[in-house]
Amino acid sequence: MPRQPISQRALIGAVEGTLADFLASQIASLDTVDPALGGFARTARDLVMAGGKRIRPTFAYWGWRGIAGSSEPVEHVLPALGALELMHTFALVHDDLMDGSATRRGRPTAHRLFAAHHGDRFGESAAILVGDLCLVWADQLLARTPLPAPILLDVRARYDRMRIEAIAGQYLDVLGETDPRSWSVDRALLVARHKTASYTVQWPLGFGLALAGGDTRLEEAYRIYGLAVGEAFQLRDDLLGVYGDPAVTGKPAADDLRTGKPTTLMMLAIEMASPSQRDELSQPLDLAGAVNPAEGSGELNGIARRARIIADTGAPARVEEMIRARVSEGVAAISEAPIRPDARTALVELATTATQRPA
Repeated sequence: MPRQPISQRALIGAVEGTLADFLASQIASLDTVDPALGGFARTARDLVMAGGKRIRPTFAYWGWRGIAGSSEPVEHVLPALGALELMHTFALVHDDLMDGSATRRGRPTAHRLFAAHHGDRFGESAAILVGDLCLVWADQLLARTPLPAPILLDVRARYDRMRIEAIAGQYLDVLGETDPRSWSVDRALLVARHKTASYTVQWPLGFGLALAGGDTRLEEAYRIYGLAVGEAFQLRDDLLGVYGDPAVTGKPAADDLRTGKPTTLMMLAIEMASPSQRDELSQPLDLAGAVNPAEGSGELNGIARRARIIADTGAPARVEEMIRARVSEGVAAISEAPIRPDARTALVELATTATQRPA
């Protein structure tokens, strides 16, 4: 590994290599207990290694590189970066189960994989255990980071805060689905801030900063950038959750509409709708004859009709404006921050690529 900033492809390769080596040892250990446990662990490994953007390790890396010298080798922070990806898999597996999602990254979700062998109840139980296992593995891999104890204590404190906020945001997300009429744009943004922004951008940046020994001059800039870009990331997810192409996103079309999730997009649509549009949006969703909203064809009933109504309110255009404003806010926050120029350039680019993505 070169002792200088590395390309995104090289970084992902290094993180995935660290994960592959760690998971191989964990699988071997469980294999000795019972072959069924080895198979269980291999399924978990496959979920971890099944592609993905590796956004969290990337933000953590640049948070670290922002103050780490160019001669500082990346090898000693790779276990910590890999731990973020294991934590992310835990969150995805449980989130997919709660949402009843059929696919993730173009493949069956964990609960569907296990259900294919022993039925739905077994699939749900096994998926919970896979998520739990990934969270424990994340702790184990983080503990292997060869850094001084005081630095690891700070890293761990940020990691714990990140996990708590992600779980808190997920609870609010689930709560919102029980009574979406009581939700609001502000509350939807609160969910986005905790469920996504904090553990996708804000805390990974702070996590990386702690890995480098910390720097109080950067805390506020990273916080502002992390929340702004993290919220923009979730707002893009809201749009993709209704209008994304399943062939690109790897997830079923309009999953958010199927589950009745009160996203910022939906709350804005209700707020901006005419009385007749609001009345339609408040009716139970007719799933019959649904077509992919991204295709713009087929009979407009069910999901496709609802997606069209949301578009007609102007809410998607408003969300696009919110994304642009947050990206600008994040970029401004680091424009004068005392970080290495290469890290600033990378974070500016990430602010755009993470929020203008097709999947």
